[in-house]
Amino acid sequence: MESIILEIRAGAGGDEAALFAQDLFSMYKKFAEKSGWQIKVLRQSLTGIQGLKEAVLEIKGEKVFSKLQQESGIHRVQRVPKTEKIGRIHTSTASVAVLPKTESTAEVELNSWDLQWQTSRGGGPGGQNVNKVETAVILTHKPTGIVVHCREERSQLANKEKALKALREKLFDAASKSQKDEMDQERREQVGNAERSEKIRTYNFPQNRITDHRIGKSWHDLERILDGDLKPVIKAFEKAKNAK
Repeated sequence: MESIILEIRAGAGGDEAALFAQDLFSMYKKFAEKSGWQIKVLRQSLTGIQGLKEAVLEIKGEKVFSKLQQESGIHRVQRVPKTEKIGRIHTSTASVAVLPKTESTAEVELNSWDLQWQTSRGGGPGGQNVNKVETAVILTHKPTGIVVHCREERSQLANKEKALKALREKLFDAASKSQKDEMDQERREQVGNAERSEKIRTYNFPQNRITDHRIGKSWHDLERILDGDLKPVIKAFEKAKNAK
């Protein structure tokens, strides 16, 4: 089972961009539900006009990354905004980023050959046993050079267990930062500056048409697709990609 982080953000176009971002949020949520995937909204920022500034979702399910990875990029909408009295067609954008999510590393695997242990007398308060027996430990993780000191407990075993726990936390923090840096870089590569010229797909309401500019194909059933029926779009993209 795969897991992804799906990020949607309003781009160029002010209020209309936020309303379009909300449409995309609803589309992907409905598609995920129809696909039987698990959805969790991690972050959501709304505007006063029922629009969406930003949404971050975690989606888990079979082939979720392979099905949605092509959704990354700038999505463009062309329509008459609800707030527009004159009836002019506006062009706005929203960005979508699809990032693979690795499993939690809370249970960090430690290899014994990567660990270097040193012991010493505890010292300080705690009675004669702490002062005379080598209960304190220094744990070094050789691949990363992370060092953990532990002397608070009265037995060497208890200090070793505490040191291992502290080392796992430090390694988890380091891995999380590395993963975040990689995701930030991948996000920048996927969505660019959210400009209209960087579009991968256009949603044209007056013509009831969705066009994927990467494969040069259009569908004239916009409302149905926005209601979560993304299968035809995804299948067409996969077919075009495999034909190359």
